[in-house]
Amino acid sequence: MRKSNFCYILLLLLAVSCSAEKINLSPIGTMSSSSEIYSYSERKNLIVYSSEISNLITSFPKFKNDAVNEEVGKLKYYLKDYIGAMEAYNMNGLNTSQRNFEKSYKKLQKLRKYLNKDDDQVLNRYLVRIKTNMTFLESNISKDSTAISPK
Repeated sequence: MRKSNFCYILLLLLAVSCSAEKINLSPIGTMSSSSEIYSYSERKNLIVYSSEISNLITSFPKFKNDAVNEEVGKLKYYLKDYIGAMEAYNMNGLNTSQRNFEKSYKKLQKLRKYLNKDDDQVLNRYLVRIKTNMTFLESNISKDSTAISPK
């Protein structure tokens, strides 16, 4: 008798403990996914373009001109800031890093004339790919200031 009562109690405890895991009284659990800023396709595009920029940053070559290398370092830093601000949906940081990126990009365009032909072509190829991906990123980022930031 004791053994059967023990089995029933154990079975009851197991059933109650399993059903208690499904009850969620937290207000966070009741939030809908409509508060997300980016749709699935937008998020996928943001990941693709930002990862392409990250890959370009890591594979950027060194040049013989020290001024160009210094400006490339600044450009890389501004691009990392831009991607970080984009992921955090920090509109002020996004705008600041974009302005800094554009200044550095223009300065690199001016410094290209001091490079030999091969280095100039390599630098131009990287800059074009970065600028293209930046344009795609900007077209996917919502500029609506009333949007809710993601958690």
